[in-house]
Amino acid sequence: MQSTPQQLIKKYTDNGWWGNNTLHDLVQKAVKQSPNHTALIDPPNREQLDGNVPVSWTFAELDHQADLLGARLYELGLRQGDIVMLQLPNVAEIVVAYLTAARMGLIVSPIAMQYGRHELKQFCDVVAPRGYIASETFQGAEFASAQASALPSDCLCIPYGKANENDASLKTFKSYQASLTLDANDIYTICWTSGTTGRSKGVPRSHNHWMSSTIASEDAIKLNQHAVMLNPFPFVNMASIGGFLYYWLNIQGTLVLHHPFDVHVYLSQLQDNKVEYTIAPPAVLTRLMQISEQIKSNYDLTAVRSIASGSAPLSPTMISGFKDEFGIDIVNIFGSNEGMAILSSAIDVPDPQERAWFFPRFGRTEFDWDNRIAQRIETKLVDPVTGIEVTEPGTPGECLIKGVTVFDGYYQSDDDNRQAFSQDGYFKSGDLFEIAGPDNQYYKFVGRCKSLIVRGGINISPEELDELIASHPSVTEAAVASYPDEVLGERICAYVVLAEGESMQLADLTAYLNERSVAKFKWPEHLEILDALPRNAMNKVVRTELNWKPSD
Repeated sequence: MQSTPQQLIKKYTDNGWWGNNTLHDLVQKAVKQSPNHTALIDPPNREQLDGNVPVSWTFAELDHQADLLGARLYELGLRQGDIVMLQLPNVAEIVVAYLTAARMGLIVSPIAMQYGRHELKQFCDVVAPRGYIASETFQGAEFASAQASALPSDCLCIPYGKANENDASLKTFKSYQASLTLDANDIYTICWTSGTTGRSKGVPRSHNHWMSSTIASEDAIKLNQHAVMLNPFPFVNMASIGGFLYYWLNIQGTLVLHHPFDVHVYLSQLQDNKVEYTIAPPAVLTRLMQISEQIKSNYDLTAVRSIASGSAPLSPTMISGFKDEFGIDIVNIFGSNEGMAILSSAIDVPDPQERAWFFPRFGRTEFDWDNRIAQRIETKLVDPVTGIEVTEPGTPGECLIKGVTVFDGYYQSDDDNRQAFSQDGYFKSGDLFEIAGPDNQYYKFVGRCKSLIVRGGINISPEELDELIASHPSVTEAAVASYPDEVLGERICAYVVLAEGESMQLADLTAYLNERSVAKFKWPEHLEILDALPRNAMNKVVRTELNWKPSD
């Protein structure tokens, strides 16, 4: 199955931007060149997840495991082009499943472990999977069988436990595999939008889409051959598949897995495995900086060179702190399943203060950047109401993007696609930026189009306020949302998680914003103290669940 028009495939291929390699080709190259290199390391707490002892596999062993799963799937009747739902924690088998799908020409549709039967049924209604691969057990309870009632009647439920050796089955599978013609332009995954602004939608991506996104990561992070990488994010979207899966195989590195997020396990893995690159949410990095002295006393992080973060504004103090305290560069990534790939690295944006909020204007011919992806995409800002291009600094506009990283349209969703793309072929990201920087060389993220708060006719970016409030010394994380008002239409409520032992009144918060010269029309008019912000499986704040009303 292919979704990219042939003229685009030809254009990107002729330019040398797209090639013929699939993920399976990368695996075979690694097996040939580095068969005995340690490829994959399980979380140390694996037994708590699914009852299995943690494994560590070389590339040769990993390749064999993929063949064993392939033989089983072939016996069950799965064939090239079939869609397979995947619901596994971050353990070795989820990587095996991706590798197996690539060699069989299957289409993987992964979902996070947090999703239950309700969400699973919604996804199945869209993609009509032929198979569902899931953990037999999870955290001491039956998992695959418990989820099975949400599957279509013709979908195979495949609990993934220990693989069995069967020479005859392997021989049959290898014969089938040898007969296949795999194409880098074939759809390899259908991931899902996070659903923070509406129902989740399926996002098909080919191997070439993923390869292009990986180039963006490679040029921002610049790891050496055989580097050690730690992935604490679910293997269900851009952060893990584009940021780790393809990158890891390209450099024939060592991939260390982590699940669920535990700061002490995370720090121990960074130390014990001599990890060079990892990723973490902004709130986690901010918390780590708050305990930096404890970390330096108890953990050796000298191997770590880079940490990527994103999905929320970063703190300049946090970025500077990691460089000063640990010698670690923070890479600010603005990505999406649909193909946003704008990365603010220490190479292209060396100043930590600028890197927290600014992104290089990739896709603009006026500027030259180190990252190759900058020449392979096109971007522009447009007024979300009029559609007129924004060319002056300081004016918010929706970022539109097209090029090698961008998907071709939501799966089986013509209505969504008519709204998602402009007439000239750009994807409407839904993200608001401003042109910024001394030479207008940067984009500054200011919020989501659909999350704008309109107070008395004035647009307010909630993400901007999130960051401002979160910078208060008593606050660990914060988010704002609107509540209805008969006079102004909307007013603002701040939802705050406080540091241990701290307290806050609304007057304390507004005084802090006043000290920072924040315009008064942006000030919250109600304050709610929470133990934690509501987040979805992708760790994004679910603003729709922040719904205090005056009548409450």
